[in-house]
Amino acid sequence: MTQQGVRWSADQVLALAPDAASRTAGSRLGAAGPWSGAGSSGEGAVWGLCEGSGSTPYRTVVDLADASGPAFTCSCPSRKFPCKHALGLLLLWSAGEGAVPRAEPPEWARRWLEGRRNRAAQQRTAETAGSAPADPEAARRRAERRAERITAGATELEQRLADLLRSGLATAEQAGYGLWEETAARMVDAQAPGLAARVRELGAIPGSGPGWPVRLLEECALLHLLDQGWLGRERLPEGLVATVRSRVGLPSAPDGPPVRDEWLVLAQYDTSDGKLTTRRTWLHGAATDRTALLLSYGAAGRAPELALPVGLALDAEVSAYPGDGRHRVALGERFAPPAPTAVRPKGVTTAQATARYGEALRDDPWLESVPVTLESVIPTPAGKSWQLADADGEGALPLTPAAAGRPGLWRLVALSGGAPVTVFGECGHRGFTPLTAWPRSDGEVVSLH
Repeated sequence: MTQQGVRWSADQVLALAPDAASRTAGSRLGAAGPWSGAGSSGEGAVWGLCEGSGSTPYRTVVDLADASGPAFTCSCPSRKFPCKHALGLLLLWSAGEGAVPRAEPPEWARRWLEGRRNRAAQQRTAETAGSAPADPEAARRRAERRAERITAGATELEQRLADLLRSGLATAEQAGYGLWEETAARMVDAQAPGLAARVRELGAIPGSGPGWPVRLLEECALLHLLDQGWLGRERLPEGLVATVRSRVGLPSAPDGPPVRDEWLVLAQYDTSDGKLTTRRTWLHGAATDRTALLLSYGAAGRAPELALPVGLALDAEVSAYPGDGRHRVALGERFAPPAPTAVRPKGVTTAQATARYGEALRDDPWLESVPVTLESVIPTPAGKSWQLADADGEGALPLTPAAAGRPGLWRLVALSGGAPVTVFGECGHRGFTPLTAWPRSDGEVVSLH
């Protein structure tokens, strides 16, 4: 990418930020003031020294040339990835060669770049060579033991749900969160983390506001359905069995054939539960016209290392995970660094988006949302919230409560200016969450998260 003289835009740089605080702090460092010794090479490397609170400036290097995506290192103590210094350096670089001229990397930057690229080459060699085959019989016995534990846990959970309905939903508010946490712990013991997570979500509903008994009953019904799906999995179609296994929390490996395409990075954002940070990256294939989801993880408050620039495209292979109606894929071989593309997904109306979510629920009743591109919509106020209305006035989709309170909403309103825009996001039972938008069919993708 950099060999071709292509520089990222400021929006593409800031889309890499792990959170809003990093985005703000990185923007402050996007000027030449705190930087010295900044430079870039024709091989896709950017480096610089940034003044900090100590006597020694922070050494920051970004490698943009690897097909695996950008890589970062910084001598600062931040646990965020990329840190504010890496974001600031890229913002400085994105402004042009005046602030970050072409040069040979200094010794400290060169050592890191060479070491990283050597390790990447060794890893690719190891992956090609493959690993020693596992004992299939031992794996089968472990799988059977875990299935037995999950069955016992699901049976116990069914009894607890029956007790709750027998005693009345009002007792859930009186019992407090401790009852749900104890039940969740039992599901963890049963090696069913998916069931445990859903039980914890139930515990947050009682007393959460008007209508909570209805919401609790709905979630109990979905949990009951998942229990019954596991207990009766022998009678289910193969695709639905894979979905149930995934929802219960059993790990799976991608089993679809590798599909090579030019994958536009549509959106990327992080969520955290305090113990694990999950990064969701949405891709759209130019040739396949397929939308796919990459998941990457970071433990103990650390952001995941996979960071892809929104609005650029990857020439890469992906392989699908099993399950009906699932979008998740694994990223395989990448053949070139991210590069600009004019490809944009085709949009639908708000009514078609709602119908698409309804159709997806037939394959996966526990699905929270589906990826959708809305074409020619206008953000408009709707009472105390906002909605995306079709430009022709045919229909509208309300924004989710979380989306209506984000700063990204005002970026979307400013981008629209009252005119139609195309918006990509997630459409579900709570409404629509906008993630990126562009004003024209070939316009720049603007991150809203």
